[in-house]
Amino acid sequence: MLKKLQKMMISIFILSLVFSIIPINDEANAQAPTLLTYGSSNGDVWDLQYRLKQLNYSIDIDGIYGYQTLNVVKKFQSNYGLMIDGIVGPITWKTLKKYSLSQDEFNLLARLVYSEARGEPYEGQVAVAAVALNRVHSKKFPNDLKSVIFQDRAFTAVADGQFWLTPNETVKLAALDAIRGWDPSKGALYYFNPDTATSAWIWSRPQILKIGDHIFTK
Repeated sequence: MLKKLQKMMISIFILSLVFSIIPINDEANAQAPTLLTYGSSNGDVWDLQYRLKQLNYSIDIDGIYGYQTLNVVKKFQSNYGLMIDGIVGPITWKTLKKYSLSQDEFNLLARLVYSEARGEPYEGQVAVAAVALNRVHSKKFPNDLKSVIFQDRAFTAVADGQFWLTPNETVKLAALDAIRGWDPSKGALYYFNPDTATSAWIWSRPQILKIGDHIFTK
């Protein structure tokens, strides 16, 4: 009787381990890039099309992976040195996400530019957007835009609440130009207004150039 009870307890323990592992695997699968091919139709296709349009490809955003999307994906793969198969797998997704933003990320970038540089010349607005993107690609900062923007004391407008102002169409175009590769800041990771900056540290940064009221630095 005791042996049967011991076997039953061992079986229950093993089953509990199995079922505790299943949600972890499901979560990992949910986070994995979705494989998209001709005929796919879902929200990931919409995100794919949105990102490609952001990079100046001529494409309709309809959530349907048809011939137009297939041809544009092949163009993207060709332009970025990827295997040209029209299949959006992990490598194509990774490359696309490196050079583009999701709609939510784009909205965050537009808010940042508006709140930090709405009174600056257009070139200065693009430069502010470029600084945020440069940080994403720098090992000194988090590797995603949201974390870069909300990093503690990274941007004055986030700290004082102006970040939540509604951006206008001009700053959205400035953000788009930065995403497409225009960087008037020449690779800057920081910027500041010399008339208001009191930090000795920011003044110690190697200066690159000045656009409008902002000095851009390394």
